[in-house]
Amino acid sequence: GGGAAGVAAAATLRSEGYQHDVTLISADDSAPYDRPNLSKDFLEGTAPDDWMLLRAPDFYAKHDIKLLLNATVTELDTGHRQLTLQDGRLLSYDGLLLATGADAVRLPIPGATPQNVLYLRTFADARALVAKLAGAKTAVVLGASFIGLEAAASLRKRGLAVHVVAPDAVPMTKALGPDVGRYVQSLHEAHGVIFHLGTTVASIAGSSFTLANGQRLAADFLVAGVGVRPSVQLAQRAGLAVEDGVVVDEYLQTSAPDVYAAGDIARWPDPHSAERVRVEHYVLAQRQAQVAVRNLLGRREKFDAVPFFWSQHYDVTIRYVGHARSWDAAPIEGSLAGANCSIRYQRAGRTLAVATIGRDRENLQAEVALEAQNV
Repeated sequence: GGGAAGVAAAATLRSEGYQHDVTLISADDSAPYDRPNLSKDFLEGTAPDDWMLLRAPDFYAKHDIKLLLNATVTELDTGHRQLTLQDGRLLSYDGLLLATGADAVRLPIPGATPQNVLYLRTFADARALVAKLAGAKTAVVLGASFIGLEAAASLRKRGLAVHVVAPDAVPMTKALGPDVGRYVQSLHEAHGVIFHLGTTVASIAGSSFTLANGQRLAADFLVAGVGVRPSVQLAQRAGLAVEDGVVVDEYLQTSAPDVYAAGDIARWPDPHSAERVRVEHYVLAQRQAQVAVRNLLGRREKFDAVPFFWSQHYDVTIRYVGHARSWDAAPIEGSLAGANCSIRYQRAGRTLAVATIGRDRENLQAEVALEAQNV
């Protein structure tokens, strides 16, 4: 995998003094890039192509890291410690990190074509979307999650009219709760975004998008941001334990010896919630990869970092630390409307996660507090 976890793993091996062969295999056609900014700075038009790279172009050669692009691993033989690539090449390994990430969910919408429905998961996706902006006036965004609404904000900054269509009654309720969801919706509405909630896109005919409620929208294209699925097919074929991701232990080792997993695919025992969790966060992927490769080198270091992510909407940044799949209370301190507050997601009186707006220092303090708090 050539994402945040893969690059962090390769860099950590070298910084830890590992002097043998390191190969980074990526199915992507681009050198590793900053995926979270595809829907933010790059789509908005404030980040040039070379700014998106995770490392300078000469980094891999300088650190003797073999970077294989456009390379897909089709088979993993854990018994013989061997990988088979799509072109038939065989690679042997002493230690392996699986960081295959996640794939965008693609909906079978009648009438959808590559010209009228675009996705935003890879650099190639983002470039294709930017190319569509020339002469475009109106866009439909399907999905009111982080990616969908970040894309909506970026398209508004580009001057397009934007319609957001989603089955949710309130955006982001599942992740942040209805209060924050209504605030984010009002923020987007203040910037001209039109919401169509409680429905979805039922069919497409050229530039006409018919919603399930019968309403029709005219737009130049649709951006689908309806989530991702962990890319676990390789792990499944290899016989690794898989359950909504690749199952790993507290050291991030899979059910096979010397095979570890990190990033979007890893489902690990979280000591802070006492649950097995899988989290699709950029910073977490890097931290997991660093721990995983140190364990490949024999460190036996437990992974106990607290997840963290941020989401940008115009001039408002939401920072979130911890992990709460459900909660029974979410008290707000400060002013949500004034973009200066913290929200504590609690269950049975225990804080599982904290979201902040305009309180970066408090977010860091919450991370330290959560790290010290194990079940």
